[in-house]
Amino acid sequence: MSGTGAPELAVNPADLKKCAQLRVGIIAAQWHTEVMDALLDNARKALAEIGIDEPRVVRVPGCFELPVAAYALARRRYDAIVALGVVVRGGTPHFDYVCRAATDGLTKVAVESGIPIGFGVLTCDTDQQALDRAGLPGSAEDKGREAALSAVATALTLKGLGEQ
Repeated sequence: MSGTGAPELAVNPADLKKCAQLRVGIIAAQWHTEVMDALLDNARKALAEIGIDEPRVVRVPGCFELPVAAYALARRRYDAIVALGVVVRGGTPHFDYVCRAATDGLTKVAVESGIPIGFGVLTCDTDQQALDRAGLPGSAEDKGREAALSAVATALTLKGLGEQ
């Protein structure tokens, strides 16, 4: 089952003041409205819980466009970026191309900029799998929350290393 072995993501209470000073951007695709609305809402809630009340939210058409928007935020020196999207496998190789482009593009932006990107892009075989990971009532997982907290935790780690 997906999610097995996932770390318990939390911010150390001593770091909450540092969180409030972080500039965080969220990029969210628009395909699959129900799933995307939940991912975005849950990412925002997770950030608010740690003192980040006004993240910059950027909407793009789909997952293919996530890397270019992440690059734009990275150039503006955001401390952490959260990338949210969903791609559901269909009957053509389009799924493979979009997933690869989003993953490779976001990885490249993160590595080249040194700015952590929380990867909240769901790559699912079915709509039900996406719903199960969206953090909706009855969902098994909340990938919007996980992506937001991962990005912030990594940003804090990098700041502790003197990297940002």
